[in-house]
Amino acid sequence: MAKIFTIHPDNPQSRRIEEIKLALLGGAIMLYPTDTVYAIGCDLNVKSAVERVRQIKQLANDKPLTFLCPSLSNVATYAFVSDTAYRIMKRLIPGPYTFLLPATKLVPRLVQNPKRKTTGIRVPNHNVCLALLAALGNPIISTSAQGQSANNEDEEINGDGVQPILSRVDLYDHLDKLVDIIIDTAQEPTYQVSTILDLTDEEPVIIRRGLGWEAVATWV
Repeated sequence: MAKIFTIHPDNPQSRRIEEIKLALLGGAIMLYPTDTVYAIGCDLNVKSAVERVRQIKQLANDKPLTFLCPSLSNVATYAFVSDTAYRIMKRLIPGPYTFLLPATKLVPRLVQNPKRKTTGIRVPNHNVCLALLAALGNPIISTSAQGQSANNEDEEINGDGVQPILSRVDLYDHLDKLVDIIIDTAQEPTYQVSTILDLTDEEPVIIRRGLGWEAVATWV
């Protein structure tokens, strides 16, 4: 049974964030809210935890995982960011955008696309996520808690990046025995996922229209 942490969505309690951080460093898996959907996550650098996330999501090892970073400068530690990609990301983060980028050696192979050597990275506009990232000092895996069959918020999505979802309580009940920690901010899950931008080439491409896609449609 998961331990539930009640966290204020705007002003996360530092003592509770610290307790969650220690659990993540020890390999814990958590269910937590983001600025898009509720996600299942763990410390990027704990291999056993990443493997558990894959098992929960029933993901093959050739399916990449998205992770969260706290800032653009931190993204550049884990991905090769071209001048074009930098300008685009600077305009959009923090926010509901996933950026596909060439991975550096600091990204575990278990997280990457094994053929393209790319990774998906987000900088969320969510105080709880940012507090966890600041405390942990490592990126956090972020894959949708909705559904068990696909990858990185992609379950049952239509062309506008909208998916049917469980209520907060139903989601907690569904995952209670699969995760170690549940972060409860008393906020219901949203219907919309992140917009995915492929920034691996000079010309950016919108791979999926999710939250905020209109903001980039006119110049991508």
